[in-house]
Amino acid sequence: MAEIDLDNAPMGELTQLLAAARDGNRSAVDRVFELLYPELKALARARLRRNPRLTILDTTMLVNECYLRLQKMGSLDVSDRGHFLSYAARVIRTVIVDIARREHADKRGGAEGRLTLDTERLEVVDDRTDVLEIAEALEALSAMDERLASVVEMRYFAGFSDAEIAQTLGVTDRTVRRDWEKARAFLMVALRR
Repeated sequence: MAEIDLDNAPMGELTQLLAAARDGNRSAVDRVFELLYPELKALARARLRRNPRLTILDTTMLVNECYLRLQKMGSLDVSDRGHFLSYAARVIRTVIVDIARREHADKRGGAEGRLTLDTERLEVVDDRTDVLEIAEALEALSAMDERLASVVEMRYFAGFSDAEIAQTLGVTDRTVRRDWEKARAFLMVALRR
């Protein structure tokens, strides 16, 4: 593998950095993360904006947790900027779901002996139950059709446009719109109470 000057790599070398990250170069993962940090913050901000009651999370904490999880992996199997951001959106969603599961377990007695009368906190926990339901519905959708689940993650969780999703998935904008409609229909049925 050719050596990459990680300290002076402009955005044009992002593809090379991603290749180095695929080979397990942790410095390359760091540099990719550094280059795309503003976009990752925007992803996290967009996700948190969709559910303002997730008050224990902030964008920096969410992005930092995403970074830690990506670093633990050792290598990063992504091919381009869009693929990386799509993957990061999935990691961000996973972080939120993990926190929601912890809070849900606490609510159901997982942290017995802890009592709070803070009504804002109770509202947060109740909203997290919805996050868990969405996560379960997305898992079911993914088992049925991986691409539909990817479209939902990129559009809903990452805020990608149809054109960005199409480019990342290698399909047309029209296909993305059809996939979105199919996914929405599936999720509406799955989340119906």
